[in-house]
Amino acid sequence: MEVLYGLHPVEEAIRSGSRQLDHVSVARERRDDRLERLIQLCRSAGIRVSLEPRDQLTRIARTDAHQGVLAVVKERQFLGVEDLLKPKAEGQHRFFLALDGIEDPHNLGALLRTAEGAGVDGVILPERRSAPVTATVAKTSAGASEHVRIARVTNLVRALEQMKQKHVWVLGLDERGTPDYTDFDFKTDCVLVLGREGAGLHDLVKKTCDHLLRIPMAGQVSSLNVSVAGAVVMYEAMRQRRPPAEKPAKKPEEARKGLGS
Repeated sequence: MEVLYGLHPVEEAIRSGSRQLDHVSVARERRDDRLERLIQLCRSAGIRVSLEPRDQLTRIARTDAHQGVLAVVKERQFLGVEDLLKPKAEGQHRFFLALDGIEDPHNLGALLRTAEGAGVDGVILPERRSAPVTATVAKTSAGASEHVRIARVTNLVRALEQMKQKHVWVLGLDERGTPDYTDFDFKTDCVLVLGREGAGLHDLVKKTCDHLLRIPMAGQVSSLNVSVAGAVVMYEAMRQRRPPAEKPAKKPEEARKGLGS
């Protein structure tokens, strides 16, 4: 069993239904509308709620950032790459995110939050040299990590090659790459690969990429934080892939009378 803490992570774990919750503990000292709504959500879902001293929650969560609520949940079951590669509806392209050695749990949480918001179809994480999906990650993602489909792989290069065999373009993000990310057509099956904080993509991962995209920088620094850079590109991909909004039908104009009428 694992522990999730914070209002949003616990609430989203209940809403997603992706994991079994053993029980939810709330601090006796906290009483407000947000907590009451969470308690009602637990009762509607048939989840046991217990009242505990705040200090007890701090000991269990190993942090005082639990906001007076934590949940004991079943360990997360990760997917395989083949699970992510299941085809979508005809005419819909798949968009994935692969993370090459993201070790900061706050960066991982921020990227999972963006991935969920940008409609990413799945995230690939290596088993080694990667931050685990912990309660800190869930808290940083504001619970979005509970909705994201995540595959854990032993070898990221092999997983990317497997995706290429299924006609998925592999796109690395690199400050020395070409073209600019805005010049790439994301309306195809593709996976965006982001590298380590500071060091970027591993050499073998970089060689596996079909294209290396860059984010142009107008200032003195050469790159962005990985979670910010990932957000920039993911939302550009979402913008390009979003179906055009239907324009409202114009109302027929009334006949205008001229001077000679």
